[in-house]
Amino acid sequence: MDHDEARTRILDAAEKLFYERGIQSVGMDELRTAAGVSLKRLYSCFPAKHDLVEAYLRRRDSRWRAALAEYVDAHADEPSARPLAVFDWLGEWFAEDGFRGCAFLNAYGELGATSERVGCVAREHKEALLGYVAGLVRAAPVAEPESLARQLVLLIDGAIAGAALMGEPSAARQARTAAAALMEAAGSVTG
Repeated sequence: MDHDEARTRILDAAEKLFYERGIQSVGMDELRTAAGVSLKRLYSCFPAKHDLVEAYLRRRDSRWRAALAEYVDAHADEPSARPLAVFDWLGEWFAEDGFRGCAFLNAYGELGATSERVGCVAREHKEALLGYVAGLVRAAPVAEPESLARQLVLLIDGAIAGAALMGEPSAARQARTAAAALMEAAGSVTG
């Protein structure tokens, strides 16, 4: 097995275990076993657990945002419908088996006080989400798009937290209703 294949297997195992159970509860030996690599190979790919955690979060960010954008592109043609499609995608994600909330907020809650790198990656993810939503809102068009985008991101984060904590996928629908009201108040025609 080459370095890239080992790295992918380790990241796959880390994503599954860290998201299901939390970062601190998963040891490197367990990751090694789940990935099917030797401990030496694991440490050659990721010299320390914090290196693996950062790589896991960065890969998850890329995949999560790509899946969101792909859904919005496929399900919303009208610019005013695109921000609301975000909430439709959230509803589908919340209903998936194994949904455990926001991996970035979860990681920050576990390690943010002691790991500057985790805090940095979590903030970068949230800033990228804000940038994406702001782009959708600017295309709508609406009054004060930056302010509206920040409000929508708060609804997104609130829906994710509510769905994870309460086990209630309908949080996405409720947040969508609130987002439509905000967009209408800002001058967008919504559907």
